[in-house]
Amino acid sequence: MKLEYARWGYTEQRFLIGSLQLLGGLGLFMGLFFKALVPISSASLMLLMLAAIGVRIKINDKLILMFPAIFYALINFLILIESTF
Repeated sequence: MKLEYARWGYTEQRFLIGSLQLLGGLGLFMGLFFKALVPISSASLMLLMLAAIGVRIKINDKLILMFPAIFYALINFLILIESTF
């Protein structure tokens, strides 16, 4: 993973990005007990994945390498929509 963060140009932000992803996942889990956390967590993770897609576009990655970020952004968007209605 260290090499991927270096390839993306975010070596120094590795801990921050990983922590935000972990907090988002924890927020979704805690959302099973505290429903108000679900939209906040899913929106946060969706924004992280949209930023990841932007980074991959910026470094000219192939679409297949962007697919996980696109998939997780879409999943979190669906969770966000479902949790707000």
